[in-house]
Amino acid sequence: LQLVDSGGGLVETGGSLRLSCAATGLTLDDYPIDDYAIGWFRQAPGKEREEVSCISSTGGSTYFSDSVKGRFSISRDNAEKTAYLQMNSLRPEDTGVYYCAAGIDYAQLHRLCTMPTVSMDYWGNGTRVTVSS
Repeated sequence: LQLVDSGGGLVETGGSLRLSCAATGLTLDDYPIDDYAIGWFRQAPGKEREEVSCISSTGGSTYFSDSVKGRFSISRDNAEKTAYLQMNSLRPEDTGVYYCAAGIDYAQLHRLCTMPTVSMDYWGNGTRVTVSS
């Protein structure tokens, strides 16, 4: 399984971006994509990686960090093997490299999202988001 994240760019404060996370390379020996929770994480310059949002394998549950709640939304299309992060009302503090990740959906979503080193098995290469003030 490989994850390809895309959609980053330069945007002004208050603008919007939509990030995509496409799962490729799944074989018959792999778990199907709808067994995986998907998460978005970001790393700002000079800071540690932090969770942004996660969505359960079925899409029925979502989690958002307090810093993005009400501004970001997350969705997934298992038929297309793609997850999305819609980011609205962007702020300069949202600047960073955004990574999508996937892990088997075996625990509460909050736990999966806040412990990615344990819960997430596959990571994308990252897409850069820059919000200008």
